[in-house]
Amino acid sequence: MNVVFRSIVALLLGAAGMSHAATPVLVIHGGAGVVAKEVTPEKEKALRAELQRALEAGYVVLKSGGESLDAVTKAILVLEDSPLFNAGKGAVFNHDGKNELDASIMDGATVRAGSVANVHRVKNPILLARAVMEKSPHVMLVGDGAEQFAQSVGIELVSPKYFYTEERWLQLQKALKEEEHERVDPGKTPHHGTVGAVALDTQGHLAAGTSTGGMTNKRYGRVGDSPIIGAGTYANAKCAVSATGWGEYYIRANAAHDICARVEYKGEPVAQAAKEVVMDVIPKLGGDGGVIALDSDGNFATPFNTEGMYRAWVDKDGKIHIAIFAEN
Repeated sequence: MNVVFRSIVALLLGAAGMSHAATPVLVIHGGAGVVAKEVTPEKEKALRAELQRALEAGYVVLKSGGESLDAVTKAILVLEDSPLFNAGKGAVFNHDGKNELDASIMDGATVRAGSVANVHRVKNPILLARAVMEKSPHVMLVGDGAEQFAQSVGIELVSPKYFYTEERWLQLQKALKEEEHERVDPGKTPHHGTVGAVALDTQGHLAAGTSTGGMTNKRYGRVGDSPIIGAGTYANAKCAVSATGWGEYYIRANAAHDICARVEYKGEPVAQAAKEVVMDVIPKLGGDGGVIALDSDGNFATPFNTEGMYRAWVDKDGKIHIAIFAEN
């Protein structure tokens, strides 16, 4: 984005005075709802390797003085291209055996945002979400219209077969059988996987992004929180959040914005704000999941109320950390 334009917008938002030279920080997640018994040693090794690869892809941008938006995009691209996460290549199947992909991205310096929902052929939904933000007058595009826009701006489209993985297909078959024989609510699936990233660049600017395939066995064009600005993704001059979990409850709680509002208006530390929303607000509504949250001073938090959440970060000292369960 044009640097002069960003500076003017930041000034109009009253954020110019808060922009400062900062030590870059990058935090990513690969989804909450992790079940320990499903993570074999081999799978854990592969997941950790992909999380590290995503971190490195995003952090090299920040380390070279690049923008937080680019770091978030680069990190999420790696996760979307991996079959191990519920986004892009590894997206889950809906009730009809199709993949429906959602994504969003937000620039904290300008509070501009873009999102897409229910796309079937977009190889990297995070790129389309960013294109909506930067190349259209809109914030959210869905379905066929979003894919028409993708074609018009040169975003890569692929055959729906590209997204097929045996693991996700078997998850759908299991869910269908459980629904048929046990009358299980198709919305109550433990597989909440989503990917996301939040970043602070050397200019002190924050950004957040989230991408997902949604819930296994979802129906009727269901859209969760990931592409909804304020629910699954939010960023301003002081705070950036990407959420993962049972989307209906994150939408109802306006979770991502709530965390940033607590930081901005109540002066709460980002760790306290994130913990209150994830560990109190969401469970009281009946939902679960987690978030990654980062403030403009480089402080961050990764609270979750499920058994595990794939998460990783590069701290102020440039050290890489990868964790899955609470004890990590």
